Amino acid sequence: MRDVVYAERDGFRPLALDLHLPAGAAPLPDASSTRQPGGALLPVVLFLHGGGWQGGSRREFGPDIADAFERIVAAGFAVASVDYRMSAEAVFPAQVDDVLEAITWLRENGPRLGLDTTRLVLWGESAGATLAMLVGLRADAAARGVIDWYGPTDFIEHARALGREDDPDCSEAKWFGATVGSDPATAAAASPARQAHAGAPPFLIVNGTADTSVPASQAVLLADALAAAGAEATLVLVEGAGHRWECDVDRDALLEEAIAFARRVSA
Repeated sequence: MRDVVYAERDGFRPLALDLHLPAGAAPLPDASSTRQPGGALLPVVLFLHGGGWQGGSRREFGPDIADAFERIVAAGFAVASVDYRMSAEAVFPAQVDDVLEAITWLRENGPRLGLDTTRLVLWGESAGATLAMLVGLRADAAARGVIDWYGPTDFIEHARALGREDDPDCSEAKWFGATVGSDPATAAAASPARQAHAGAPPFLIVNGTADTSVPASQAVLLADALAAAGAEATLVLVEGAGHRWECDVDRDALLEEAIAFARRVSA
């Protein structure tokens, strides 16, 4: 189901999602029907693309992995790949609001589509991973799990490590509408590692050790914060991997690991 509009905000383009379903699936005539054998509904992976909050598309999985959406569906999920407003359209926290609106749309329409939205897993890459984490940490999202593929987790530490606290042209400054140095409160509010709490759902945190865009230290910060809060966090550091799994990396194995995590937490 392509180009499904889930929100229309005054002054902005319509926001859409693509819903990937098993072959032959179609909307059901009423909410009491199901399409799955034995009456089971499909758990949902909500996927958020990267692009530095400045670009990207719901059509893109991100890393070069063949048929990624189709393989997640084949593992027993529906996949909602969601667009959100770019930083040139609206600044933080507008994108968090967009993802929450997409979840609302899925919950309202899930029964007729054969979806079990109580079994929701958030999965994002890079900038989309930060959004997945921020939403997943909210109680109203009620996510079963979060998959973080190389997303920034602490913008104050991230900007400091990359020497761009006062750089107005970096991606996070454009997203916040201010530099990290001039507005540390917004940077902290957008940092998942600073929102960790005991009630957080399980996290799978995966980062390359050779990632120069989002250093692996960001993943460690998040894992440590969640563990300190008493939440479940699985940290995987991929030796030699760059951003978007660049370099000689077994991307298929990383995809399968994430699918296995999603299957476990949504069971």
